[in-house]
Amino acid sequence: MSALRFIDTHAHLDDPRFDGDRDRVVERARSGGVGTIINVGCWNRDNAFDGLHPILERYDLIRCALGVHPHDAKDVEDHAPFVLIRRLLERENSIWQERTVAIGETGLDYHYDNSPRDVQREVFRQHISLARALNLPLIVHSREAEKDTLRILEDEGAGEIGGVFHCFSGGLDMARRVLDMGFYLSFTGVVTFPNARKVHEVVRNVPVERILLETDCPYLAPVPVRGKRCEPSFIVHTAQKIAELKGLSLEDVARITTINAEDLFGLGSGPREVRIAYRIRNSLYLNITNRCTNYCTFCAKFKSYTVKGHYLRLKEEPTFEEVVRAVGDEPERYDEVVFCGFGEPLLRLDLVKKVGMYLKKRGCRIRIDTDGLANLVHGRNVLRELMFVDCISVSMNAPDSETYQRLVKTPFGDRAFPAIVYFLREARKFIPKVVATVVAVPGLDVEACRRLAEEEIGVGFRVREYNEVG
Repeated sequence: MSALRFIDTHAHLDDPRFDGDRDRVVERARSGGVGTIINVGCWNRDNAFDGLHPILERYDLIRCALGVHPHDAKDVEDHAPFVLIRRLLERENSIWQERTVAIGETGLDYHYDNSPRDVQREVFRQHISLARALNLPLIVHSREAEKDTLRILEDEGAGEIGGVFHCFSGGLDMARRVLDMGFYLSFTGVVTFPNARKVHEVVRNVPVERILLETDCPYLAPVPVRGKRCEPSFIVHTAQKIAELKGLSLEDVARITTINAEDLFGLGSGPREVRIAYRIRNSLYLNITNRCTNYCTFCAKFKSYTVKGHYLRLKEEPTFEEVVRAVGDEPERYDEVVFCGFGEPLLRLDLVKKVGMYLKKRGCRIRIDTDGLANLVHGRNVLRELMFVDCISVSMNAPDSETYQRLVKTPFGDRAFPAIVYFLREARKFIPKVVATVVAVPGLDVEACRRLAEEEIGVGFRVREYNEVG
C-alpha cells in the first residue's frame, strides 16, 4: 500500500470498458494510495444512473456526482433527469444521499456539438439551479466554449456554489477568471503530454491550493502509459508531473490536492491536526506563533490557515519542548529548518534562539523568514543574537515607505520601511545569506524593488507569487 494518499476527482468506472476487471482496477487504485474516487454518473436516455448504483454498493471508496453531459442535453425533456436526481437524493439514509458529492458533469461542448448549443446552455443553467437547491458543488465541462461557460456561471451567480472545471484545457487568462469565481481547476493525464504547453503554463502559474487531480478514466491515460485504458491508479503520473511543474515533492502534491478535494466535496473526516513542524519539499518549517507585527493586505491567512496542505492555526504557542518533539529525531536530514509558520517568528526571539542553537548543534542549516521589524519590536539590534542563522529572508514588500504603508498596515507607521532597509544592511554583517523578498501584488513595481535590494542595499532578491504561500 502506498504511503501517499490521492483522490481521483473524476472517473467513469461505470463505463462498460471496466466490466471485465473492475474489482482489480479498484484494488490497484487502493494499493496505489487512491483513497477516494468520485465516479461521475452521466444520465442519458438509455441509462438513468442504473449502472452506478451497484458500483456504489460494492466499493466503499467510491463517491459520485450526478448530471447530464452536454453531449446528451438534447435528450432532456420535462426536466426528467433533474427530477430523478432530486428523488434519489431525497431518499433518507440511502446510498445516493450518503455518497453524492457534486452535480455534473455539466457545461458546454462546442467542439463536437452533439447537442444544439442553445439546448446545452439551457440544460447547463438547470444544473446550476439544481446545485444551488441541493447545496452541492458543480463539476463543469467546457470545451471550446469559454466565453459562454463563464457568462452563464456569472449570470447564475455560480460562484456562490463553487465547484471545479474538470480536465481544464483553457489558457491562463481563463484560469484566473475561474479562480476569481471561487472554482478549482482539475488536471488529467493531458498535463503529462509533452506538447501540452498551455496546460503546463497554467499549472505553473496558479496556486496549488486550487488544483485537483483526476484521471477521467477510461480516457486520457498519462505518459508513460499513454494509449492504454486509463484507470485511477494512473493518477500518480499526473501528480508527479504537477510536482515537477510546481517545484514541489510528490508527497506535497498528494497531500495538498487531497485536502483541496476534501474541502470542495465535503470529504473530510473531522478537525485537522495543527502542525508545529511541517515539511514542504525537503525543508522543515517551524510554526511557533500566529501573532504578527503587521496586517498585510495580501496575507493569505485572512482566507485560510492551511499552507501547502498543513493546518497552522495554533491553539496556543508551543514551548521549547513541544517544538523539539515536533521536529523529531533526525532534523539534520532536511535541507534546511525554517522559522516561518503563519506568524512573525522573531516576536518569539528567545524561543527562536533556544531552538535554533539546539538545531545548529545537530548540524542543521537554519533559515528565518521575517518581516524585518524585530529591532523596532525589541528596542535593540537583535541581529547580533542571530549569528547561528545561515540565511535570513526579509519581507521588504515595497520599493519605498509610501508603498509599504499602503500594502502593509504596520503599527510603526513611517518608521517601518527605513527600519527594514537598516535591518537588511545590518544582517549582512552577521548572517551569510540575506535575501529581500516581495509579493508580486498587482501593480507593484517589482523592478524598483529589485534595484533597491540588489544595487542599493546589496542583498539577494526573490519575488514570491501573489496568492501563493510556501
